[in-house]
Amino acid sequence: MRTGWRYRLIAILGASGIVVAAVAVANAAVVQSVLTSLPIVARLEPTTLSLVGLRDELVTTLVIVLGALWPLFKPRPRRILDVISLAQKRVLVAAALLATIGYFDWSTRLPRPTLIGVTVLLTLALPLWFVYIRQRPQSSSRAILVGDDSETMEKLFEAAEVPILGFVAPPSVQVTESRLPDGGVLVDSTERLTRLGGLSRLSEILVEYDVDTVLLGFQRPDRQEFFGAIATCYEHGVQAKVHRGHADSVLVTNAAGSDIVETDLEPWDWQDYVAKRIFDVVFAAVGLIGLSPLLLVIAVSIKLDSSGPVLYSQRRTAEFGETFDVYKFRSMVADAEADTGVKLSEEDAGGTDPRVTAVGSVLRRTHLDEIPQLWSILVGDMSVVGPRPERPELDTDIESDVDEWRSRWFVKPGLTGLAQINDVTGHNPEEKLRYDIEYIRRQSVWFDMKIVIREIYSVGLDVLSIVSPTSDDE
Repeated sequence: MRTGWRYRLIAILGASGIVVAAVAVANAAVVQSVLTSLPIVARLEPTTLSLVGLRDELVTTLVIVLGALWPLFKPRPRRILDVISLAQKRVLVAAALLATIGYFDWSTRLPRPTLIGVTVLLTLALPLWFVYIRQRPQSSSRAILVGDDSETMEKLFEAAEVPILGFVAPPSVQVTESRLPDGGVLVDSTERLTRLGGLSRLSEILVEYDVDTVLLGFQRPDRQEFFGAIATCYEHGVQAKVHRGHADSVLVTNAAGSDIVETDLEPWDWQDYVAKRIFDVVFAAVGLIGLSPLLLVIAVSIKLDSSGPVLYSQRRTAEFGETFDVYKFRSMVADAEADTGVKLSEEDAGGTDPRVTAVGSVLRRTHLDEIPQLWSILVGDMSVVGPRPERPELDTDIESDVDEWRSRWFVKPGLTGLAQINDVTGHNPEEKLRYDIEYIRRQSVWFDMKIVIREIYSVGLDVLSIVSPTSDDE
């Protein structure tokens, strides 16, 4: 099968050729005559371009279309209908961008007849091309073990239903293969599997041995080495699987049945990642600047209400189990946890927390105590939308009762999230986790915006309820 750079090269060259051909055909006199006879462009004259104009038009189209098609250049096993659907969606994205360029009448724009012709041709041709070169979902035949824990890797080897070529691990790790005589009785004789190299060479090994499946056996599958191996597997279009015993630490397709399950983590396309980061930066910057007068009012109110600092910081769990400092306006008495220790606030469960101050109660009801976290978003520790970060001590307690709690670490923590807009807190970790995983699976910039709009609406209602309270006794 084609993996890594081979697939990318073939995909990019083929798509480029199709784009060049589409632009050339769309500019042909016969095609221009047909296009200008359509009602949508009937009042336009056929386009006639000089060589320079055709060159500029071609360069613009190539850059826009190849950029839009970037997700299809990743060597992923896909089914025919999925390939066709994704290719057509990306062509429409490219067409929208080209139309936007035309709207502003830039010198490199495509005339409307040409744009329509190119869009029609690419919508038909590009899906066929990617179907032709696609990687078909298939049963694995070339698998390797990757990890740093020999015991877990040996369990994977015993449960594997495909031949294992060898293993990739640090030099100190050895994996042994139990020898079974014909009678099926386990004897003490063992032999070592072939060590193919260290973790730093994983990318090279996947290409060198044409690997299509990696079985991950890490002692701590919630840390950097594990996620680095997953990222390398997806970079090369290789299936990444784990032992069912580690299914609580990753997103998996189905943890039932087999002892080995496939991970279900698809990193964001770079366009989505960039768009999300831009949205985060703009949102945080505008929020900090626009709310600056309110920040001063809140700070003065806190100082007048109770002794202690205006802000307080806590360590919170970040993406992939790392930690960072989060800042909030102080809503409790100073040193509130000196006597009670680390625990969830009773207010999160609808009760009354005696540690919360009068001003703090208002701040919590209106979520204004969270405003300083805009700084964490601005510097990249958090995102506007994502699972709410918990304190490491609480994470440890919750993990003991909720097996899949670590799955929420697959994305950057957020100021708000799907659980928050549905009024679910850490007092109901199972339901909170369900919402967090649903967000991880559905995440997109548009989904983020929907959540933010709902959160702003909810905060507005909370503020209104304080400014204009209604009496239940009337």
